[in-house]
Amino acid sequence: MIFTEPKWKSYIVTSDRPVFSPAQCEDIIRVGKSLPRIDARTGDKKGKKNYKVRRTDIAWIPFDKMRDMYRTLETWGTKVNNNHFGFDGIQIGEMAQFTQYSQKHHYDWHSDSSYNMETQPSVRKLTMVTMLSNPKDFKGGELQIIDNKQTLSLKQGYAIFFASFIAHRVLPIKKGTRISMPIWFTGPPLK
Repeated sequence: MIFTEPKWKSYIVTSDRPVFSPAQCEDIIRVGKSLPRIDARTGDKKGKKNYKVRRTDIAWIPFDKMRDMYRTLETWGTKVNNNHFGFDGIQIGEMAQFTQYSQKHHYDWHSDSSYNMETQPSVRKLTMVTMLSNPKDFKGGELQIIDNKQTLSLKQGYAIFFASFIAHRVLPIKKGTRISMPIWFTGPPLK
């Protein structure tokens, strides 16, 4: 007997309507830009930064700064998980990341789940990325999932959800600035 996943189950889902209106996106951008930003370069084990893998600026949006935003994210994440993924025990596991990609910024192939579970007390199961920028404000910066044939461009306020273990990347920005907001829903280890 061969066991297969149920037909309702997916590992990549885009929202069918905006999660946030353009005005709400602008509100989140305003708050995000007011927060201290970090150069989110990745490093090797010796701490040397590697711009070939990642170059972008990030900030972490505190829970108490945007409670309504977090309620909306929680509602969407729970609904999409129940309808498409079926992961057990998920909840927002960390603050939302305000991610700003400027010209030549990018993030090469990676997954959001650590393979070393010792460094992750709860496991990232579901990644949600919301596009905050208007796509007219930048060129490039497409999200690719699994391979270079699955290229996605989101409208402002829309989100994509995918299993956090799936490889993905953001192509280099050619012009302008792309602002997105990833957040992770975590839970007990996958079974």
